[in-house]
Amino acid sequence: MNTYTKEGTIKGELVVDGDLILTGNLIVEKGIDVKGSIDCAGYSIEAGYSIEAGYSIKASYSIEAGGSIKAGYSIEAGDFIKAGGSYGISAGLSITAKTTISCGLNIYAGICTWREITDAEKTITCSKLEKGNVAYGLLKETGITPSLSGKEVSVTVDGKTYTAVIK
Repeated sequence: MNTYTKEGTIKGELVVDGDLILTGNLIVEKGIDVKGSIDCAGYSIEAGYSIEAGYSIKASYSIEAGGSIKAGYSIEAGDFIKAGGSYGISAGLSITAKTTISCGLNIYAGICTWREITDAEKTITCSKLEKGNVAYGLLKETGITPSLSGKEVSVTVDGKTYTAVIK
């Protein structure tokens, strides 16, 4: 399987026959369909429609889709996970977000079809489930709201990008 690197804004849809590694934040106008894994490598990923990976989706920050979010293995975000509209989130194994998880419909974790799994592998872990129904899996709300201290933020003004670290 091939590995592709990508960052920036993409008009239309992104289809990758292999693994996707981000080299910066990625915003896709429509959907993202990756046959392998998505490794956000310290960045966020956002799609106007759905995000789907044959293997895992891992982001140091957020994972956000206007539609559904689906992974054959696990989904993990260092910040939040959000599926839009009346769509849901599904993973063959666990779903983990450091802050919140939100979707318009159902959440499925641990729908593994290739082997027996443990309770830990079908757990949905987050500080708070904001919206959505856990249709399958074990919900574990930590109640912990992480600090923004040390987070890097960027803003673009008149075409120039400024970056700062929150104290």
